[in-house]
Amino acid sequence: MTVADVRTRFLDFYAKRGHAIIPSAPIVPENDPTTLFTSSGMQPLVPYLMGAEHPEGARLANSQMSFRAEDIEEVGDNRHTTFFEMLGNWSLGDYFKQEQLPWIFEFLTNKEEGLGLDPEKLYVTVFGGDAESGMTTDTEAVEIWKKIFNEKGIEAKFVELGTEERGNEVGMQGGRIFAYGAKKNWWSRAGVPSKMPAGEIGGPDSEVFYDFGLPHDPAFGPECHPNCDCGRFIEIGNSVFMQFIKQEDGSFKELPKRNVDFGGGLERLTAATRDNPDVFLTDIFDAARAVLESRSSQTYRNQIPITRSFRIILDHMRAATFMLASGIKPGNSEQGYILRRLIRRSIREADKLGIKEAVLAEVAESFGAAYVGQYPFVQAASAIIREELEKEEAQFRKTLANGLREFEKHVGFTKPYIEAEAVFDLYTTYGFPLEMTEEMARERGLSVDTEAVQKLMDEHQVKSRAGAAQKFAGGLADQSEQTVRYHTAHHLLLKALQQVLGPEVHQRGSNITAERLRIDFNYGQKMTDEQKAEVEKIVNEKIAEALPVIRTVMPRAEAEKLNAEHEFGANYPEQVTVYSIGPASATESDPKFTEAFSIEFCGGPHASSTSELGRFKIKKEEASSAGIRRIKAVLE
Repeated sequence: MTVADVRTRFLDFYAKRGHAIIPSAPIVPENDPTTLFTSSGMQPLVPYLMGAEHPEGARLANSQMSFRAEDIEEVGDNRHTTFFEMLGNWSLGDYFKQEQLPWIFEFLTNKEEGLGLDPEKLYVTVFGGDAESGMTTDTEAVEIWKKIFNEKGIEAKFVELGTEERGNEVGMQGGRIFAYGAKKNWWSRAGVPSKMPAGEIGGPDSEVFYDFGLPHDPAFGPECHPNCDCGRFIEIGNSVFMQFIKQEDGSFKELPKRNVDFGGGLERLTAATRDNPDVFLTDIFDAARAVLESRSSQTYRNQIPITRSFRIILDHMRAATFMLASGIKPGNSEQGYILRRLIRRSIREADKLGIKEAVLAEVAESFGAAYVGQYPFVQAASAIIREELEKEEAQFRKTLANGLREFEKHVGFTKPYIEAEAVFDLYTTYGFPLEMTEEMARERGLSVDTEAVQKLMDEHQVKSRAGAAQKFAGGLADQSEQTVRYHTAHHLLLKALQQVLGPEVHQRGSNITAERLRIDFNYGQKMTDEQKAEVEKIVNEKIAEALPVIRTVMPRAEAEKLNAEHEFGANYPEQVTVYSIGPASATESDPKFTEAFSIEFCGGPHASSTSELGRFKIKKEEASSAGIRRIKAVLE
């Protein structure tokens, strides 16, 4: 089936069973500052699962757009994605296990109304109890599943495994229904039962796995079982039963109104209908995959490293497309930072495939067409999506190319390592994070001596210490009123550069007089007129906002947790001085660091408000040395 087929069949199936079909909530949660993205079908419905009445009634179903940033590093195998759709049905105090489990089995196996999956390929898990809290095995779910499978003529042996580790030791044992502990088959917002506070609700869940019949990979243990990570089994659905409320004495009491929350990954369910465990071979990725194959002259299934690069680009660009269509722009914080990371990882993987020219906008365009029936807002935003992707790709490809060329100079064919000096130079000159250099080294089978790199950082600090006193006094030629204003403008400028050019931009030198300020910073190419204009705009906006400039003395560790800007490789005392700029409501007693525009380690002095600075103007932007740019600016 196609993704659209599965989505439609699911919603129709539950509509016929009295469920109101509700729309997907936005991918960026509304009125929820606690999380960056909607990460599950349950998330937008938590108030109703906690007792509020839903305007559409007690039976609901939908397909929810979801994004999980924590899965970024997992992408590359055949089943993990950051963006996905979660099919869900809910009972808010209405039906419970006796209805839910037979219904979901019918949807999965019925050929007329459902997906027509072979019931012999379905295996289920249930909650097997929790000794620490005294909760016992969900025998009710076990008996329901036994009846369901027996009616299909399938022997339903019950096996208690408890943990994944034990499963990998003893294997399937002819089982069809498997019990695992609270870490796998219990749901509450606080985690396992023993971690739940009094008054918290939770309950057991029951997962359905599809058996793709792949041979077990012994790298994951001698034996296979449903929760094994070898790829033979993939979870395609989970029914959560919110059944209990925790009491003050640690015991659990049945809820008077029990809820059901089912979630099934749309792409995984579609893959099951094709009996192919690779979600990237479902139809939603076909056009995008064809673009990459055409532009790279590579075949998706050619070899593992190539297939992995394909999957990362396909996943990341689908997620980026939905984010851009939802109004998120690449940036250096919150959702914008995640979006920029997805784009830059995609560019690097495209580079591995041999694609040296811009390709991301073309890949994104294919997703707009693929989802036009369900999410027309994506295609409607195609012009914005193309503009943002082309801009980001052009900017980062130059940086990446410069750094990769320099990296290649240091890679020998006889050495099993890359010199610490090269790693250090890539960071200081080209803005390559140490993690990126280490990743590139690993891909070549090379090691990195991190201790030697740290030693170079320490030596660098010793050499620069003579100039540090001037820098930490502000790097000022004098402490006249105008020089102090330039010093404050310098902080605004550095933050604006990071917002426009990327978070990897850092100061590499400065000189401030009463006539002008000068900053050197790592960046691999000449700034465009548009970039310079945007930097000026940001600085002048912050000046116009009359933001307070707050001096705070605090422990170094605390300042580092705030991600305060500081000198690369520097050794700081236990107590440091930090200057923060904004927000407008900040005071010395309440600096409101989390809302500040800029935070830096700095000795001062500074203006007390950005309103004292005047109009900021970039006079010149030029190369200072390899990979280092220089800006000279004035306050008019």
